[in-house]
Amino acid sequence: MKIVCLSDTHGFHRKVRVPPGDLLIHAGDFTWLSKSQPEILDFNAWLGELPHRCKIVIPGNHEFAFEETPRLSRVISNALFLVDEVVEVCGFRVWGSPLTTLYGGAFGRSAAADRARIYSGIPQGTDILVTHGPPFGVLDRPRGTDRNEGCRELLAAVRRIQPRLHIFGHIHGGYGTHSENGTVFVNAALCGESECIEYQPIVIDLESRNSPQPLRFEGT
Repeated sequence: MKIVCLSDTHGFHRKVRVPPGDLLIHAGDFTWLSKSQPEILDFNAWLGELPHRCKIVIPGNHEFAFEETPRLSRVISNALFLVDEVVEVCGFRVWGSPLTTLYGGAFGRSAAADRARIYSGIPQGTDILVTHGPPFGVLDRPRGTDRNEGCRELLAAVRRIQPRLHIFGHIHGGYGTHSENGTVFVNAALCGESECIEYQPIVIDLESRNSPQPLRFEGT
């Protein structure tokens, strides 16, 4: 099962060279402050043009319109749109959330207790965790800094559920992969610090649950 991971395209989705795969996952910030309805409609049209048989999208801290008007999620008709919920897709259990630690960003929860409450709803047996923000200490440093901007409550949730794959974005300088304790972490933020597309989607080859083979991953 080839899983194509991307995030933080910020309206530049048509500039992304999307590799083939079975499941495409976008971990949020597909707009720039969701100010443009044509931009949202074009993003959905672009999703419909992609050949992947399964597609999942979560919003990010730029998707204010989707937080203010939840029914707007219906506009994203060419993918499953997740907000703090689980879905079974392509044989995997996937839980997705736009939550970040930001105060003032869309779907931001600055209180640790609020984040812990939401993450407590992630079910055991989740294979793929998709969040907009990273867990604390994992691919969460802006370029050129030693400052960790991830969420401690999310890290605790990851340790509790031990997903096989955790996909996120938000911290543009954290792009890349990391493997630890049976989980492969992917920061798939494609926009760099210059706020334009600098990176390419990351492809994960996720073996079946009964396979003895490990996860394989590659940048494209």
